[in-house]
Amino acid sequence: MRTALDDRTARAVIRDEALRLFAERGPDAVTVRQIAAAAGVSSALVIHHFRSKDGLREAVDQHVLGLFDAMLGELTAGHVPDLYDPAMSGSLVEAIVAHLPAGSPVPAYLRRLLLADGGAGRELFRRLYRLSTAKLQEMVAGGLAAPGRDPAVRAALLMSNDIAVLLLRDHLAEVLGTDPLGRDGMARWAGELLTIYGYGLLAAPPGEPS
Repeated sequence: MRTALDDRTARAVIRDEALRLFAERGPDAVTVRQIAAAAGVSSALVIHHFRSKDGLREAVDQHVLGLFDAMLGELTAGHVPDLYDPAMSGSLVEAIVAHLPAGSPVPAYLRRLLLADGGAGRELFRRLYRLSTAKLQEMVAGGLAAPGRDPAVRAALLMSNDIAVLLLRDHLAEVLGTDPLGRDGMARWAGELLTIYGYGLLAAPPGEPS
């Protein structure tokens, strides 16, 4: 049940619990009754606020897209990252992790959105691509990257690498021994990734023996 310390509205509590359960199990595996129980409200109140489970799912999708827009703002503030500073790599995934509290269900839900055949997932993908294109242009203008022979494909490749971390998070954690979206995992991932971006697979970064 909700406590006096929880200042969210009942609607927000229901939405947030639905987000958590959808991220854990997938929307099709979660019932209105389960969401109501997790939120500490009646099933009737869920229907009152959202009309149906589909309506609730749409509300969750829009909420997550709104959070994602706020995250994107961190990468479109005019800062050109230092390619060899893992703390400032400009990664889409890094911005997501930095913007959210530990244990947030949003990364897992973003993964489900991207894999689902739905409008919200397609819109998320388009927003990711627009951001990747803008960041590549920013880095080209700052002298930190070349546009390549096909800038559209280059932007898509950069974006695909970031998305892969979200989609393959559990598998990567198993083989690397650390969460790639955790602090240590991101430092390892960003450091190696930016070395490859800057010098290719055959060279070592500055200051290290080749």
